[in-house]
Amino acid sequence: MSNVFPSLLSLIGETPLVEIKNIDTGLCKLFVKMESHNPGGSIKDRTALYIINQAERSGLLKPGGTIIEATAGNTGIGLALVGILKGYRVLLVIPDKMSLEKVTHLKALGAEVIFTRSDVGKDHSEYYHNIAEKLFKEIPGSFYADQFNNPANIMAHEETTGPEIWQQTDGKIDGFVCASGTGGTIGGVSSYLKEKNNNIKIYLSDPRGSALYNYIQNGELKSEGGSITEGIGSSRVTKNFATAKIDGAFSIDDKESLPIIFDLIKNEGLSLGTSSGVNIAGAIRLGKELGPGKTIVTILCDKSDKYNSKLFNKKFLQEKDLPYPNWL
Repeated sequence: MSNVFPSLLSLIGETPLVEIKNIDTGLCKLFVKMESHNPGGSIKDRTALYIINQAERSGLLKPGGTIIEATAGNTGIGLALVGILKGYRVLLVIPDKMSLEKVTHLKALGAEVIFTRSDVGKDHSEYYHNIAEKLFKEIPGSFYADQFNNPANIMAHEETTGPEIWQQTDGKIDGFVCASGTGGTIGGVSSYLKEKNNNIKIYLSDPRGSALYNYIQNGELKSEGGSITEGIGSSRVTKNFATAKIDGAFSIDDKESLPIIFDLIKNEGLSLGTSSGVNIAGAIRLGKELGPGKTIVTILCDKSDKYNSKLFNKKFLQEKDLPYPNWL
């Protein structure tokens, strides 16, 4: 039978590339990679599949084992989807600021969720990464996914996302813009695209509150301001991010990215997560820098359904002094 797949996991990757035409993108041609089309709803399905497959091949993850990860959301959903379908126990440590929608999704998939404080630094015993590492040491037969440092994260995008973008644009791409959480996407895609054509400009689009913008521009890990965006930005340089081939960076404020998200709903029919607004804002800026007619590609990591309690909460946005659409 045609168009019949053996498993939901077969649907990970090969996401469509769509041109944005009905909002003001300047004079560039802006294309977006629709990662919400992955079965778990985000780009992190690619990461999860590669991490688990690589762990199985290396013998680090054995039948009936436990997958442990510290996550702010989408990687957890990807690991839960892939891991549980493959018969593993999935135990996730998440910061308490994570959206209710993501937590509900994780629990529905069958993942075990442990909440920890989001107001502590990486040296604190209750920092979510430290708790995940402690559980890994305590639970026999467990595997620590370690998305921030696991090279399988980069491999997923160097072997799938990057080649797909190159093929879908027929190699006619002038710039790629992406935010960074773990560094896997921008690390893998930049490596692939730079190998194909070193003249392609790779830019980081960084939310306020993250230290990576200043690190790229000034060589200093310094954060300024804050953002309601989840899952992107960092106060440190991960092993995966350190591999990225980046030409420059933009710092994006919520007041710049949120109106883009609301415009996309009305004018393109795209209801997207907060990181997508950051990515598109950066892509528009890069288009202005490179000049008319350049082809820019960015990532739409997920949909808005994981963030409705924040993104479409008028009271919440007003309290944060953030813009909201007139229909809200």
